Amino acid sequence: MKNPARIKRLPLPLAACLVFGMSTGNLFAHEGHKHDDAPPPPLVRGDGPQRLADGSVFLPKPTQRQLALRTTLAEAGTQPISVELTGKIVLDPGSGGRVQAMIAGRVEAPPEGIASLGQSVKKGELLARVHPAVSPLERGGQTAQAAELRAALGVAEKRLARLRELEATVARKDIDAAEADVQSLRERQAAISRSLSHHDDLRAPVSGVVAAANVVAGQVVEARDVLFEIIDPSNLRVEALAYDPRLAADIAAAWGSAGPGQEVLLAFVGAGRSLREQAIPLLFRVEGGNATLALNQPLKVIAQTRSQVKGVPLPAAAIVKNGANQDIVWIKTAAELFQSRPVRMQALDGTRVAVVDGLAGGERVVVNGAALLNQVR
Repeated sequence: MKNPARIKRLPLPLAACLVFGMSTGNLFAHEGHKHDDAPPPPLVRGDGPQRLADGSVFLPKPTQRQLALRTTLAEAGTQPISVELTGKIVLDPGSGGRVQAMIAGRVEAPPEGIASLGQSVKKGELLARVHPAVSPLERGGQTAQAAELRAALGVAEKRLARLRELEATVARKDIDAAEADVQSLRERQAAISRSLSHHDDLRAPVSGVVAAANVVAGQVVEARDVLFEIIDPSNLRVEALAYDPRLAADIAAAWGSAGPGQEVLLAFVGAGRSLREQAIPLLFRVEGGNATLALNQPLKVIAQTRSQVKGVPLPAAAIVKNGANQDIVWIKTAAELFQSRPVRMQALDGTRVAVVDGLAGGERVVVNGAALLNQVR
């Protein structure tokens, strides 16, 4: 080991130059080389799906195939403007009907039984019977009146018989008057007798399927209660409310959505001229589709207008929500990198939307599997 005392001390200016050169040597580059500042690549921890610090998502190719991710090239164009309305299934006034009680009373089953839900019925078919609710005092009064009529009828019949025996000496007009009295008393007695055992027959006003049955045997109902509703499943109507009166004159086509994969085609029938809940009621006819519809079922109505808007058409499944509840799409920026983009959209029909702001043509957008991609953390 060398003696520390023998180490020669460097002059102070030379030592300072050496220290300066060591600290600044990395600031200079060789000729032809540049050390420009460049953004570092995103840090990827491992090779699994993960959300990076800048908000983008790293998704390896095997995971993309596993999630069935599909992308499409965004192409801007002119699309018809659509408006989303809230509607519900209503009765067709021509092929549907309601059965209401005309009198208050007790429901009784006919020999064929009370009509049940889902049962197919024909026009005029007996559905149920309602026996009137009569108090003992009223029934006693009717019974007493019937007894008086029977007594009066007996007297009138005996008088008519005597007049007929004296037909040769009695004027014909007296015999005719006696016959009229007898006939009148007989009809009044028959009416009173029918009223004592009267029942209201509830019959189907149209042919169709029983959509609602609100009665059971022995139930007490009031007059004008809706007991049955009958619809024709192949002929239904949709009623929607529009808060813009000009929309009624601008509808070109319409679709309805009862849920994922349940779409129906609608035909515009007409619009009301009286406000309901500060809106104009619009009526549509169900033309076809793959949805099973029920009476009073809520339905999302997409009304396509004749007005045009410029945007990028995309499937509705391509639009998802971020943490701030904004509508976003996912853009593929590299083979395994995806970036979210806030957008503003306009509905086109039940399955497509038009992105009117936030997306330019030529970008590759995720159209299938966007919801699964949005869940990567």
